[in-house]
Amino acid sequence: MVVGAALLDGGRLLAARRSAPAELAGRWELPGGKVEPGERPEDALVRELREELGVDAEPVRRVPGEWPLRAPYVLRVWTTRLLPGSRAPQPLEDHDELRWLTADELWDVAWLDQDVAAVREIEALAVL
Repeated sequence: MVVGAALLDGGRLLAARRSAPAELAGRWELPGGKVEPGERPEDALVRELREELGVDAEPVRRVPGEWPLRAPYVLRVWTTRLLPGSRAPQPLEDHDELRWLTADELWDVAWLDQDVAAVREIEALAVL
């Protein structure tokens, strides 16, 4: 399983632009990563956000659905919020730019194909 964060702050969603691997570079995604053996998905999400963005965050609610990735992986997404006192997100691993998107800007970036359906579901939740 791969977990993704719909990291929300002030009515905005965080998008992260991939810098690696080469075939994904320049496209945008919800930050996150693979769940390690024996790890709960929510714990993996917290760990991945700390590693990739340097933030302390907590999952709030699972976004309905799951989306196929390269076999055998599937993507599951949680709405997530920064914990009080957390520093601002920074692109530390596998990303070269971050953007906070309002509801009107949600489709201004070139999302990775596998993230498009998840972003549509987030949009439908009207959390932005």
